[in-house]
Amino acid sequence: MSNAEHQPRGRVLIVDDEKVILDLTAIILKNRGYEVFTALSAKEAFVIIEEQKPELVLLDYMMPNVDGLTALKEIRRRFPDTYVIMFTGKGSEEIAVELMKAGASDYILKPFNNQDMVERIESVLKLRAVELQNLALLSERERLLAEIAEWNRELEARVEEKSLALSRAQAEIVQSEKLATLGYLSAGMAHEIRNPLNSIALFVQLIRGGLDEPERQDYVEKILKEVDRIDAILSKLLDASKRPRFEITDVRVDRILENTLEAFTPQLKQKKIRVVRDYKSIPPAIKADPMEIEQIFTNLFLNSIHVMNEEGTLGVQLDQDDEYINLRVSDTGPGIAPENIPNIFDPFFTTNSRGTGLGLSVVLRIVKTYRGKIAVEKSDASGTTFSVRLPLAPA
Repeated sequence: MSNAEHQPRGRVLIVDDEKVILDLTAIILKNRGYEVFTALSAKEAFVIIEEQKPELVLLDYMMPNVDGLTALKEIRRRFPDTYVIMFTGKGSEEIAVELMKAGASDYILKPFNNQDMVERIESVLKLRAVELQNLALLSERERLLAEIAEWNRELEARVEEKSLALSRAQAEIVQSEKLATLGYLSAGMAHEIRNPLNSIALFVQLIRGGLDEPERQDYVEKILKEVDRIDAILSKLLDASKRPRFEITDVRVDRILENTLEAFTPQLKQKKIRVVRDYKSIPPAIKADPMEIEQIFTNLFLNSIHVMNEEGTLGVQLDQDDEYINLRVSDTGPGIAPENIPNIFDPFFTTNSRGTGLGLSVVLRIVKTYRGKIAVEKSDASGTTFSVRLPLAPA
């Protein structure tokens, strides 16, 4: 058996002046894999908690000398990391409220059901783990804030030591950085919204052209789909401070590819661009945020479509090896000037007067997030090929 299988599920102290209940409860919990300690009095319990530091105490409400309520308050005061479930034969609502106010995590009425007791213990231990983790995170947050405050004080002291001219220069640099940050965020948001808006505008133009009724309905549905996509992007931006940045799920890259290509169907038809698929193998699902993976393909396809004239070819190749999903996106555009290739992933670098220069920098950030790789595999007068490699195993 492995070491993990020998590990107890938790350390529990049972405190009850009735030895029969004490022994019976101990047997039940030991059989469920818990490490069990027992005490016949509160005084004995305090010593055991001090020495053994159990995660949980099952404490009888009615005990001689130090009663259960007094013992509960003392345990919560002296040993805040030890949680308490009360045993009581008195099931009144007033007692329950009193116990919970005093710090009990739960209470169990005597006589108790074995399974119910075990489930309550498991529930409280899970709650304890979550609350202690939250406390640790809050403590770490306070420590980091204190460090930042100290760094700020040191920085202010250094700035004060400089001359007036240097202070003015520093202020200008800080202001420039603030403006640059603001511009980056604004441009990034506009860039992400522009992609679905372009599709919406094109669908509306096609409807206005007087298509047959079934086709009109199909385009209306696509417009609604693009509107939903805008709403999803905005929701992610607005909720960034309230939930994790990424929503990781099982993602099939081939399906994301097909969905993204379908969204570009009107643009492809308008410029008479042919799509050539070469799916050498269909890779398994990977752990990723589907919207981020879609962003990779959206930005690459947008660039390819933009640089091609009518009747060009958009190539999409999908393959895998032992470690990576390998994707190639190629076009038949004029290619990238050699002197520009080192800069194409830099924010704001663009040769398109209408572009923001953020598309490829966003792609690079996402690929790097998943410990992947992206490169210009080929670029000449016959066109450009981008190579994207995403790990099969999660980073």
